[in-house]
Amino acid sequence: QVQLVESGGGLVQAGGSLRLSCAASGRTFSSAKMGWFRQAPGKKREFVAAITWRGLTYYSDSVKGRFTISRDGAKNTVYLQMNSLKPDNTAVYYCAAHGNDERIGVRDSDYEYWGQGTQVTVSS
Repeated sequence: QVQLVESGGGLVQAGGSLRLSCAASGRTFSSAKMGWFRQAPGKKREFVAAITWRGLTYYSDSVKGRFTISRDGAKNTVYLQMNSLKPDNTAVYYCAAHGNDERIGVRDSDYEYWGQGTQVTVSS
């Protein structure tokens, strides 16, 4: 059974940085794509960034230039480096993955595995 575990969330001041990690584990797993979503209070969950097995990346317009998604050599861990954080970036950040569909996806339904989320709070 595949498990996704996020880590790295916390409280940071506006303008600061955080790096989120998401590790996929369980039975042998090679993700076709992994991504990040977030859900702010009172808002629906939204796409943040994704990376495919081959290294193609895609970002939401709201984070381009500030956030960077990357993966480790084994391609079972994905990172989200968040710089120049803003208070409206406060949200629960979720890691997601799909085992065999490498197509870039920006919808919840484009992913089959989900983590439990990690809280990111950006103070003003």
